[in-house]
Amino acid sequence: MVQYVEGRPVGELTLRTLAMPADANAAGDIFGGWVMAQMDLACGIRAAERAKGRVVTAAVKEMSFAKPMKIGDTLCIYTHIERVGRTSMTLKLQAWAQRYLSDVMEKVTEADFIMVALDKDGKPSPIPAE
Repeated sequence: MVQYVEGRPVGELTLRTLAMPADANAAGDIFGGWVMAQMDLACGIRAAERAKGRVVTAAVKEMSFAKPMKIGDTLCIYTHIERVGRTSMTLKLQAWAQRYLSDVMEKVTEADFIMVALDKDGKPSPIPAE
């Protein structure tokens, strides 16, 4: 049974991946930039599904790391669409670490990502109604 430390994830599980030695510094902590890149991938997946087309990251708002990721941990990215505008949307992302060989889940970081829908020419495009 999964044990969540300090709350539960918000949103839907969009991406899971394993933290490998190539993603770590000499102390065995995973680079924050790698975690952020995985969050951006998950955000792109979820935003493209909602926009029914191409999207790009316009901004990431305030990210701080509460816990480290370690080699062997499974990174779980949860996404929640908070707001949809005419051509952009705001998604809340949370990154959780399932600790190596355990059922313990700890929140690593969270951030708001602003995504913009684009047409075939790379210009902002209206996001269709649900």
